[in-house]
Amino acid sequence: MGEVKVVEREFGELALNMGPQHPSTHGVLHLTLHLRGEVVVKAIPGIGYLHRGVEKLSESLGYDQLAPVYERDDYLGPTANSLAFVLAVEGMIGSEVPRRGAWLRTLIGELQRISSHLVWLGTLGLDLGGALGGGTTLYMYCFREREKILDFMEEVTGTRFHTNMNMIGGARYDIDAATAAKAVKLAAEVDNCLDELRSMTGKSGIFQARMRGIGVIPEDLALAVGVTGPVLRGSGIPFDLRRARPYDAYGELEFEVPVRAAGDSEARFEIRMDEMAQSARMVRQIVEGLPEGPIANRKPLRNPKGTKVAAGEGYGAVESPRGELGFYIVSDGTAYPYRVKINAPSFCNLQVVQHVAPGLLLADLIATLGSLDPVLGDIDR
Repeated sequence: MGEVKVVEREFGELALNMGPQHPSTHGVLHLTLHLRGEVVVKAIPGIGYLHRGVEKLSESLGYDQLAPVYERDDYLGPTANSLAFVLAVEGMIGSEVPRRGAWLRTLIGELQRISSHLVWLGTLGLDLGGALGGGTTLYMYCFREREKILDFMEEVTGTRFHTNMNMIGGARYDIDAATAAKAVKLAAEVDNCLDELRSMTGKSGIFQARMRGIGVIPEDLALAVGVTGPVLRGSGIPFDLRRARPYDAYGELEFEVPVRAAGDSEARFEIRMDEMAQSARMVRQIVEGLPEGPIANRKPLRNPKGTKVAAGEGYGAVESPRGELGFYIVSDGTAYPYRVKINAPSFCNLQVVQHVAPGLLLADLIATLGSLDPVLGDIDR
């Protein structure tokens, strides 16, 4: 038998399809990856697998029918979707929401922000996999805390997830003293769990090695691409709609806007962890200072054609768990919108992938994508 030689050859680039059926793409995201060994040369996102045409559907439904429909877009922060829509309509018709209704909408919104961030953190643990002992422990701990929030939502609204809390003119559901006390207890439990979750993640040397310095988005790139939310604030830009253009109760609440300058995956992790603490702080303030009075300036309408908006246009936006979520509405004076365009934060944030992916290892691309927290229902609409 002759001499056996091992010859290494340069095979060039390998094109690899990642997704749309892949657990680490956070939904049906398709990435066409060009690899040289384990190093990403180019990443091309492919979207549209969850497109349901909700903007076109809006043209055939009445204004009062649409708020629950939009809660299916960003399905991890449903209330933010409907709130942005009703804010746009309220601005167009000049509807002033009673203070109690505005404060209740803020309460549910901040609890859902915590719930959304808990899903993000738990699934990030699964993304990082063996680095965190398989990631399942972190995932289960996060969902344990999230279940408490969903239980509270069910008690207030009758549903655990798509609350249908927001309506044109105010809030649909009220809370009593006993329910308010449960909200305070819930905020305290969130504060307690954050220390435990940090000990499993941010204080872990393995977690730091997987996140620190990975997927860096410089400030100039963040501005050029138009990223928003925790992704933007993780690159050192302190923009938060709740502070920049306060809506509902935010102008009357005290809270900090977490900012980090590093721009890496660890910075985005720290932003969301700090945001959960600030949301719990706001929940306590809302319960303590909840105004008396009505929760809406009108009763829910049964007639889908009951609300007509004068011809014109309007824009309403909120700070969703993923960033600025806005609704641009054009009315022709009928009971149905003429056009609706949704400014989706996940769509804006996903655009940065093709800029930061080149040069990353394949495993680091997974960590980077997880740090962006994309929701495909938000992207595809």
